[in-house]
Amino acid sequence: MFVDEVMDLVELNPLRDALVGLPGVDGLSTEQRKRLTIAVELVANPSIIFMDEPTSGLDARAAAIVMRTVRNTVDTGRTVVCTIHQPSIDIFEAFDELLLMKRGGQVIYAGPLGRHSHRLIEYFEAVPGVPKIKDGCNPATWMLDISTPAVEAQLGVDFADVYAKSSLYQ
Repeated sequence: MFVDEVMDLVELNPLRDALVGLPGVDGLSTEQRKRLTIAVELVANPSIIFMDEPTSGLDARAAAIVMRTVRNTVDTGRTVVCTIHQPSIDIFEAFDELLLMKRGGQVIYAGPLGRHSHRLIEYFEAVPGVPKIKDGCNPATWMLDISTPAVEAQLGVDFADVYAKSSLYQ
């Protein structure tokens, strides 16, 4: 049965008979509720799933569990589009592709992250003047730091123009 497959996918089978309950009082934890929300959407069998901040309000362990659920979903062939603000390295590197826009909605990167974000890092480090990422630095943090309007002005570049002229855009 399809519902059983979804329960397996989001790792909720042990909670099959649990009551949702009240947040912070009884029933499911915040992380379990997020996985349940994902399951409810998956039962509709969409080809694309949009998730807004699926890890917000979660500690690192709970966020990792939710992201494992997201990865399990992607591995079934579904497309998942997420918005994430300030992701940890592990969460950031769980994604296959990144769409990065600057204020105003202009795209400054759209493409694969690569293993350990190497494709993203190579792309931005190839822009003259962009400082190299430091060892151990979160690529998501570095990317946001080096693509600010202040850095654009300092370097005399417009990252939207750089992207529009890149092979990624072609």
